[in-house]
Amino acid sequence: MMNDSDYLQTTVDSLVQAGKGILAADESGPTIAQRFKAIGVESTEENRRAYRSLLLGTPGLGAFISGVILYEETLGQRSDDGTPLPELAARLGLVH
Repeated sequence: MMNDSDYLQTTVDSLVQAGKGILAADESGPTIAQRFKAIGVESTEENRRAYRSLLLGTPGLGAFISGVILYEETLGQRSDDGTPLPELAARLGLVH
C-alpha cells in the first residue's frame, strides 16, 4: 500500500515530465465569458461544457500536457457520450 508521501511523490513525478506542461483550464465564469464574447459565443453552461469537452477530449493531448487545473463547474460536467470530464483527463494520463 502506498503511503501519503509516496503518493505525493508519484503525483509530482507525473506532473513534471520533461517536455510537458500543465493546462490551466480553470477560467472562472467571468473570464470564460470574456473569451467567448471575443469570438461571438454566448457563455452558456452548455457552451462552456462543449468547450471543456473539446479541450479534454483532444486526441494526443497527453503527449504534451501532464496535468490540468479544472474549474469547479467542470467537475460535474460530461462529454457528449456521457463521460465525466475529469475522467476524460484521467484517460489521457493527466493529473487533475
